[in-house]
Amino acid sequence: MYSFGLLETKAYDQAEKVAMEGLALAPEDAWSVHSVAHVYEMRAEVEKGLKFMESREKDWQKSDMLASHNYWHWALYFIEKEQYEAALDIFDSQIFRRCKATGSMLDTVDACSLLSRLEMEGVCVKDRWRELLQVTQPHTDDHVTLFNDFHFLMASLGAKESATSRRLLEGLQELAKEPGVNQQHQMANTVGIPVCQAMVEYDHGNYSRAVELLYPLRYNIVKIGGSDAQRDIFNQLLIHAAVKSENEHHKKLGRCLLVERDAVRPGSPLTTRLMQRAMALH
Repeated sequence: MYSFGLLETKAYDQAEKVAMEGLALAPEDAWSVHSVAHVYEMRAEVEKGLKFMESREKDWQKSDMLASHNYWHWALYFIEKEQYEAALDIFDSQIFRRCKATGSMLDTVDACSLLSRLEMEGVCVKDRWRELLQVTQPHTDDHVTLFNDFHFLMASLGAKESATSRRLLEGLQELAKEPGVNQQHQMANTVGIPVCQAMVEYDHGNYSRAVELLYPLRYNIVKIGGSDAQRDIFNQLLIHAAVKSENEHHKKLGRCLLVERDAVRPGSPLTTRLMQRAMALH
């Protein structure tokens, strides 16, 4: 856990060192594996990440809490490399299977996030959204965390279940009227509702409106919780919306965001692809 704290404050070298020391003492420690997976992702060291996860799989795959999440990290490396079938195979054989079996929120949001990332890459995920909706739909009215709500909305939008998407957003709007002492509900007006609206607008092809809603919140998304890696899906959503927008200012913004992303994660194949797409569109 110390290693995880280090990596979330961007002390990646120290985080890797501490996690490796932990693995030397306890090779089956899924938390240490998890930290190293984060480090390699944030530094865009894709090949190292793939080799590391494969070499350690037998040690962490039986972890009750983190096995599915570590498989999610593994799948992110495959997305970076455009090996989409490998990522889908992990979704089918590990993440969604475990999600259905456990009902774990971590497993569920990982499943939603992975399908969304694949779709942004242009991958057809077929009927997987409809299947995943069976897991997320019963939680539409929970509103425990905004982080969860955003992921449930990914599922209802992906499954084209507009009534469920509308119910989730309307429920959040009602809670925002009298949030009380609930910190998550207090953020509904300033973060939760506009992010949900941005996701809906993007899904409807209204990319300019999605940028207008999402861009002012890019430094506030951190308040919803989750890791840098988990919240990166919203960075990607903003970039995709900006690049696809018909607004020239948004297109320039998209290119600026990509330059920034490349500086933070130099050598990322995904960033390189996005840059190429942005240039091809302009």
